[in-house]
Amino acid sequence: MQTTQMEYHNPVLLAETVAGLNIQPNGVYVDVTFGGGGHSREILKHLGEHGKLIAFDQDKDALENAIDDPRFLLINENFRFLKRYLRFYGHKQVHGILGDFGVSSHQFNVPERGFSTRFEADLDMRMNQSSDLSAFQVVNEYDEIDLRKILSQYGELRAAPGMARVIVEARKLAPIKSSEQLKAALAKFLPKHKENKILAQIYQAIRIEVNQELEVLKEFLLQTQDVLLPQGRLSLISYHSLEDRLVKRFMRSGMFEGEPEKDVFGRVDVPFKLVGKFKIPSEDEIKLNNRARSAKLRVAEKL
Repeated sequence: MQTTQMEYHNPVLLAETVAGLNIQPNGVYVDVTFGGGGHSREILKHLGEHGKLIAFDQDKDALENAIDDPRFLLINENFRFLKRYLRFYGHKQVHGILGDFGVSSHQFNVPERGFSTRFEADLDMRMNQSSDLSAFQVVNEYDEIDLRKILSQYGELRAAPGMARVIVEARKLAPIKSSEQLKAALAKFLPKHKENKILAQIYQAIRIEVNQELEVLKEFLLQTQDVLLPQGRLSLISYHSLEDRLVKRFMRSGMFEGEPEKDVFGRVDVPFKLVGKFKIPSEDEIKLNNRARSAKLRVAEKL
């Protein structure tokens, strides 16, 4: 399905995210969430003829947006393999890494991908369409304890125990194959005035599990310590508190839990320093692109 870049995904905080990279014209940069290529095209504008941009995207649909530029390389892989593929292509370290996490507008807007609560669709939610695990397996094969944990931790749903129990009971009668069947099974937890918000939390929880989003993010962040050159920049956009918490803690301490140890002088050895305060989209940007409303940009520099 051919689609233009802007239809595919409207890049969020475009100028701010690229500015956060502090681009050197002949540097090597990585866009780990290529999507429609909006951020990548902006990076290329700032690169000289000897600069290089390497992009990652595990979604084969994104390959249609590849940029015809000798300075550009698109790798059809998950960014959890960042270090492996950069080394394969001869780049042990780079000058900056950009990430715009979450689901692209394209993925939300294609009904058969199953990401959106707006459409009747099979339960899928795979960012990598070759992956074995889909939303169908999570809903129909996970035991009640695991479903409860996913809905509670990833969806931050107080009613997770009851929801998990109802899903298990409903699937005994027949497999839950579609978004409408899942919605029907959970109807008693979806009061009209909160239906969309609660459904979004349920979908977020299942999607995070299907795509291992938090594990992937942790693996990626840890690799950035080795991949970035000193004074190299991380410029990362998160869309929900679970992602943002990991990014914020990692940028501050190089850890996801706990605090770094202090030496005898009370100093800590951390891999990054924060650059400025986090940024959020303007009201005008949110009006143009409603999905930008929850975006939060953080920038850090390798020490």
